[in-house]
Amino acid sequence: MIVAGLTGSIAMGKSETAKQFALRGVPVFDSDAAVHQLYAKGGKAVAAIAEIAPEAVTGGAVNRDRLSKSIGEHPENLRLVERAVHPLVRVMQYDYLATARNTGCAVAILDIPLLFETGQDKDVDKIIVVSTSPDIQRQRALKRPGMTAEKLDFILSRQLPDAEKRRRADFVIDTSISIADSQRQVDRILAKLVTPGNS
Repeated sequence: MIVAGLTGSIAMGKSETAKQFALRGVPVFDSDAAVHQLYAKGGKAVAAIAEIAPEAVTGGAVNRDRLSKSIGEHPENLRLVERAVHPLVRVMQYDYLATARNTGCAVAILDIPLLFETGQDKDVDKIIVVSTSPDIQRQRALKRPGMTAEKLDFILSRQLPDAEKRRRADFVIDTSISIADSQRQVDRILAKLVTPGNS
């Protein structure tokens, strides 16, 4: 089974691309959804976050807006949060891939926003980077609720530059033109991934 890492900076179109792979029957692990699960009431990350940023935990669950505000006020806590949460997400990823292998899937995708930044590019067989132009990226990002230019710049400062992601990718999906065009790119990549000799 080929394990492909799907990544891309904020507002590049990664979520839509992940959905397109899933619509084609490819199992896609959503790392962000996994974090939501870990932060929910009874989630495995709640206790750790409560120790790092107690003000971010309300009603037995992690409030992501409060956690984001706390990290903004205490940037040194970001590393502590990542150290607590990332290993838990990886366990969920491994379990997901084990299930996919047992069901005979030819390809499985790990949707990981910080694939390179967390070193998980070494854990996958192929890397798919979703990209667009800086202008389109910024326009899309600033349309998101609660997003500001300052917040966007902070997020981008934590992410590997898009040009470097493209350089290190096995496949690049450019979402600049249209969803239909992106879908065609997904189909071409999927055809290559399932070709005998790639696994």
